[in-house]
Amino acid sequence: MDNFIVSARKYRPQTFDTVVGQATITNTLKNAILHNQLAQAFLFCGPRGVGKTTCARILAKTINCENLSDSGEACDQCQSCTSFNENASFNIYELDGASNNSVDDIRTLVEQVRIPPQMGKYKVYIIDEVHMLSASAFNAFLKTLEEPPPYAKFILATTEKHKILPTILSRCQIFDFRRITADDMVSHLKFVAGKENISVDENALHIIAQKADGAMRDALSIFDQLVSFAGNTLQYSTVIENLNVLDYEYYFRICDQILNSDIAGSLLTLDDIIGKGFDGQHFLIGFGEHLRNLLVCKDPATVKLMETAPSIRARYTAQSGRFQTAYLLNLLDTTNRCDLAYKTSNNKRIHLELALMLMCSASSHQQSAIKQAGPHPVQQTPTQQPAQQQSQPLSQPQQQSQPHRAGVQPVPASPAPEKKILTSEKQPNPAKPSPVTPVKLKDLKENISGTFSIKQTAKKPDGHSEVLEDSAVYDKANPFTQEDLNAAWNEYIGSLKSGLPHLYNSLLQSMPELKDDFNIEITIENKLLEDEIFQKKAEMLGFLRQRLDNFKLNLAAKVAENSKGSRPYTDKDKFDKMVEKNPSLLKLKEELDLEIEY
Repeated sequence: MDNFIVSARKYRPQTFDTVVGQATITNTLKNAILHNQLAQAFLFCGPRGVGKTTCARILAKTINCENLSDSGEACDQCQSCTSFNENASFNIYELDGASNNSVDDIRTLVEQVRIPPQMGKYKVYIIDEVHMLSASAFNAFLKTLEEPPPYAKFILATTEKHKILPTILSRCQIFDFRRITADDMVSHLKFVAGKENISVDENALHIIAQKADGAMRDALSIFDQLVSFAGNTLQYSTVIENLNVLDYEYYFRICDQILNSDIAGSLLTLDDIIGKGFDGQHFLIGFGEHLRNLLVCKDPATVKLMETAPSIRARYTAQSGRFQTAYLLNLLDTTNRCDLAYKTSNNKRIHLELALMLMCSASSHQQSAIKQAGPHPVQQTPTQQPAQQQSQPLSQPQQQSQPHRAGVQPVPASPAPEKKILTSEKQPNPAKPSPVTPVKLKDLKENISGTFSIKQTAKKPDGHSEVLEDSAVYDKANPFTQEDLNAAWNEYIGSLKSGLPHLYNSLLQSMPELKDDFNIEITIENKLLEDEIFQKKAEMLGFLRQRLDNFKLNLAAKVAENSKGSRPYTDKDKFDKMVEKNPSLLKLKEELDLEIEY
């Protein structure tokens, strides 16, 4: 009895042209081989079963082929190709990243790389599941991966690209493999079935492709399992029975019952589904997909989004013509909300039956109403209603606020006297203060030395007062003394005592000094205090200018050169500071034999 070989291995592609669903990647690799533009490292990433390791083996085989064809394919006849097909090639090494993930394993690989190939052009290292390497192993691999010998090529394969270090990614040419489409899977399954002399139903192959979810290896494994059960004939009924897939007929039947408002029939159909062992959420997921396919069929441009057999597509198109688009959206929304709340429901069957009864309640009359009135408007909360509706007076008759029913003309109300209603767009609400526009730090820096737009009242000699315009205020530059400046300064920093005690204590030690042209300079201790003063500079200038009646006044702060380390902290530092002012303290300490507690 011969050993059985699964279809995924038996019909594994041996050339680039036989790879399923990755034409873009295979064409790129063939062109790179033909133009002699091979990188030193490749990274193949993508979901499971899409051909990453297969393409890596084909690439390793092709670049060592002695009689390369004009199309970039291996000849399959030379000594290198023959040894590869018999798994006896000494130039191609396959490593499992999960079991060879330590630094010692990478060191062994690096030592092997130094030995040139005995036959062929290249030594190719295929590392599968490379994301399983440890961080230390990755770091030990960096130098060899970036600058390998000219005869060494590395092909890395992974399903989790995000786990690979960026330093590794930057040294590789990255190829992202995509999920294989259902049509490509069906075509390949037909090819395998023909080779095995198995009669298959195309609808059954589409079910297998949907169950595989984009993985060719999974589709071939399911195919082998079904053939083991059914023999040489594979029918649609056999597939849905073995794969625990709900038949399309149930979904089409329930949609017909919803259109006919047949609540009893829909409940009996649901009972039949549950009686066959299907979970309620399994039905919800399939029914949501069914409604989505009906919605997709409404537009010929989106029919290609369906992953079903052509015969089933015709049924979908026929049934979707009986539904209005807005009605399908409502059904899909009801199904989605039922699916979200299904797990938390205590009585799941009643929860599911209630959803079906709600769907059936939308009768054909409601569909015609939807057709006349269009999609249902979104119900607005009071805060979402237009401003004109919110500003309606309470004395307005309630008859006008009632919604109009379809097909009924509203009775015109008696004309009311015209009133000018101020909406929120024309006049702000006096009870709500208008928002204050915040001042950006950038604008503050650009305009920090500018003047303020203010107006002052000045007394005339005749006793009358006049308002000084901005330009007159800006030109005022009354002289003041250092004493006036100190008094205004102390008054300002006194206002900071309760709100900003830290800034108050710092400014208390930094008195301003009057310079030429009404320039004021403050000496501070550190850079941090300079930043705090900068944030309050506009406020300081405004206070001092008005208090001293001088709008030519400017303020600057500088950090003391000897401020670093000048403040004593320890007891010894404090004692040494006191000795500098009074040397007699040192003599007193020595005579009394005193000690400083550190």
